[in-house]
Amino acid sequence: MFFNQFPTVTTDPNKLEEQAREVMSVRSFNYVGGGAGERATMAANRLAFRQWKIVPRMLRPTTHRDMSVELFGTKQPNPLLIAPIGVQSIFHDDKETGVASIAKDIEISYVLSTASSSTIEEVAEVSGNGQRWFQLYWPHTDSITISLLVRAKKAGFEVLVVTLDTWALAWRPWDLDRGYVPFLKGLGCAVGFSDPAFQAQFRQQSGGKSVDDNIVEASAAWTADVFSGAAHTWDQLEVIKDNWDGPIVLKGIQSLEDAKLAVDAGMDGIIVSNHGGRQLDGAVGSLDQLAEIAEAVGDKLTILFDSGIRTGVDVIKALSLGAKAVLIGRPWVYGAGKAGKKGAKDVLKGILADLDQVRLQLN
Repeated sequence: MFFNQFPTVTTDPNKLEEQAREVMSVRSFNYVGGGAGERATMAANRLAFRQWKIVPRMLRPTTHRDMSVELFGTKQPNPLLIAPIGVQSIFHDDKETGVASIAKDIEISYVLSTASSSTIEEVAEVSGNGQRWFQLYWPHTDSITISLLVRAKKAGFEVLVVTLDTWALAWRPWDLDRGYVPFLKGLGCAVGFSDPAFQAQFRQQSGGKSVDDNIVEASAAWTADVFSGAAHTWDQLEVIKDNWDGPIVLKGIQSLEDAKLAVDAGMDGIIVSNHGGRQLDGAVGSLDQLAEIAEAVGDKLTILFDSGIRTGVDVIKALSLGAKAVLIGRPWVYGAGKAGKKGAKDVLKGILADLDQVRLQLN
């Protein structure tokens, strides 16, 4: 990006959101940029980062910097993962398959959302030998849950991320004021619509119709099973454990008590996260909870973090407070909205470059 070579998207984290707003449709931008209620939790996430300050050291050996990390027995060259964000077709035609392909190129693990616009198998194909995890929005029908897990494992997804904070879609004014719920039009339903267990259930419930016969009705049925409003309980994790051969990570842990329950339940990891402020307004900033949780259970399971990360400095702060790796969400979506998978790639490479520069200053 020197000698008159310019990036496809801004490298300024404070301008990235506005740059995306200029080119994305109002509904698409509102969907990713909005949050629950008055967005107080989103603000709390950023405030939490700003309240922690760095004290640099000088004259230390910083020439050789190793950012690699081992997660569940697999080494990756940096501590970043691509967070599971669904409905990517509303941001750019490249959607999940495009982002999964660039994740492989820059060696960042890709976490596929259940709310994907691409199927499990399509993402696996473009991902090739890239590291990929599967995020589960936990259906209430066990046969569908089990079918999704079987498909993900067969397609080479190595780690299962179970999201705990989204039994129902939140009160998000930016979407509500536009009357926008993409799932009800079949957007972000590719994983469900391609699932044989859901297809069989829908045929039975609809009098023999296929999903393709009635997208609207199928969308309502899928959404009702995945975002039913009825929460699961800790004992029901046995269904997951019995049907997944690999590491299981719980996403959405905010309290120390729940972190301890995750240990008791035999989980392999947790993601300290408030869903980027999308699910509950007035919640504590995730970073505010990280150190206490890491100190208490960090030697018993792998602790990951998301919610509010925008820069390499943010990554360093989260790692310093006890996270082994972090998940990046909105920034790369803004890049994708601006310039497709190339924009997403440039945002992620920018955060990696920023992280390396920060490490140069701090080692």
